[in-house]
Amino acid sequence: MKYILVTGGVISGIGKGVIASSLGTILKACGIRVTSIKIDPYINIDAGTFSPYEHGEVFVLDDGGEVDLDLGNYERFLDIKLHRDNNITTGKIYQHVINKERKGDYLGKTVQVVPHITDAIQNWVENVSMVPVDGDNKLPDVCIVELGGTIGDIEGMPFVEAFRQFQFRVKRENFCCIHVSLVPQPGSTGEQKSKPTQNSVRELRGLGLSPDLIVARSESPLNSSVKDKISNFCHVEPQHVIGIHDVPNIYRVPLLLEEQKMVEYFIEHFNLPVPVPRPRKLMMKWRELADRIDRLHKEVHIALVGKYTDLEDAYASVLKALKHAALACNHKVKVKYIEAADLEEKTKSEDPVKYHDAWQQLCSSNGILVPGGFGIRGTEGMILACNWARKTKKPFLGICLGLQCAVIEFARNVLDLKDAASTEFDKDTTNPVVIDMPEHNQGDMGGTMRLGKRRTLFKSDTSVMKKLYDNAEFIEERHRHRYEVNTKYTADMERNGLIFVGQDVEGERMEIMELQNHPFYIAVQYHPEYITRPMKPSPPYLGFIMASCGKLQNYLAKGCRLSPRNGYSDSDFSDDDELSSITSTVSNASLTDKSTS
Repeated sequence: MKYILVTGGVISGIGKGVIASSLGTILKACGIRVTSIKIDPYINIDAGTFSPYEHGEVFVLDDGGEVDLDLGNYERFLDIKLHRDNNITTGKIYQHVINKERKGDYLGKTVQVVPHITDAIQNWVENVSMVPVDGDNKLPDVCIVELGGTIGDIEGMPFVEAFRQFQFRVKRENFCCIHVSLVPQPGSTGEQKSKPTQNSVRELRGLGLSPDLIVARSESPLNSSVKDKISNFCHVEPQHVIGIHDVPNIYRVPLLLEEQKMVEYFIEHFNLPVPVPRPRKLMMKWRELADRIDRLHKEVHIALVGKYTDLEDAYASVLKALKHAALACNHKVKVKYIEAADLEEKTKSEDPVKYHDAWQQLCSSNGILVPGGFGIRGTEGMILACNWARKTKKPFLGICLGLQCAVIEFARNVLDLKDAASTEFDKDTTNPVVIDMPEHNQGDMGGTMRLGKRRTLFKSDTSVMKKLYDNAEFIEERHRHRYEVNTKYTADMERNGLIFVGQDVEGERMEIMELQNHPFYIAVQYHPEYITRPMKPSPPYLGFIMASCGKLQNYLAKGCRLSPRNGYSDSDFSDDDELSSITSTVSNASLTDKSTS
């Protein structure tokens, strides 16, 4: 097993996750099997109890692990399925060591950071690196480990010390340290400055880790003189200083790494068994993908009515899913972030300008998306957005809480149950159309939801969603929710046109909702954005974007036939031709392999 450690310096949020994912991409393009680990030095056991404003969205894995959003980047770039143990936190490590101490496994010894915590970190990394992630039970060849935070953070010290020891444990020829650092360019001088990187590397070397490669992040391409200075003062060869400047889209990062001979370096350093000539197909597709994104001109405007709109990372996977679907439709997606509370009557009286601006943004969009969330704040605004989309026949997609808000709106305004609500918002409502699940633990918050991959059965052969999922009898998608639709009300809703076309295996949980006589009014209880891929858009998002572009009906009329022609080629053809050439890799990842079921 080969290990690549990615550390960061100067500032956090410098792009270590994208760079780690991109490293994996260029290795995978050579036929190397890659797995990834993200280390978060916070004391939380996992990301499940975080507010989205802390670290962005909580990403959910197949096994129900609630993890850092960087694992979503790894899965999307590498097209792999990670596990909860691929996200290491200080809390997990200390809990593991303390549990062993309580059982007497340390035979009465004094338990210390060194060696017990550092040994636990090393053992965890070694064990997780050997877990298959490609779906074929073959062991990975390379494990990329991203150490969160910045070098010098006090909470990250045990991990730095663990990897200082680890490089000798696995032998230096099987270990590579990459340090990602900022090269600022002050506006007053316009000159790139290498001093922050020099100081960061000096601190890293003082802790016992000497970087083999330095990735210099900058606004503009790295000057050769700055590269030479970093090389001279940081004890690396000039060709091992890799410049990554700001690019139009993140899919160009693997291309920049490849252009700077990163693959050749890894082949030599690790003695990797890469055939000559190297496989080029994946990187050619990746370049075509990046070029095509840059050449998109047609736009589709989507209103995202949410609760955490001040931080874009709170909806990171949703945004990626919209972009992947829009790319398949040859469109550039423009997302209008609308704070749900701004649509409510209370805002109209308190801040009329904000209220009318929010409604203007909503009404001028091509489609409306209501994503997941927790708590009562903003839910009345979400319900108003659902009402407007339903009445005006505007394409609508609801995710998790979005489905629940759509159900509440329908119950209030179609079934005339004026006090219909969720027990999450109103415990005393006489019409609880959304209720908490029996297994929901009202005491503990962490890891107590319905989490991970679950099967959904289609109940209607004429369902739009079933067609979008290639007429599969069932699908498997990832969930993260505590509340569900109350089945006591579903019969009345279906009699009035709101059909629950997808249900769980027992038929007790409503998973997919479609409104009859509407161009596209669909909501799902699961989170389809978690398994979207750049070249495999999620079916619900693809259908939603197609409806917002005015292409869905033609696509369905063609029987959802997909041309073998590459949907990611950039050519000038009519909308009808465009429909027939939309990517044929529509989220097959969400369908269970029939050969193994």
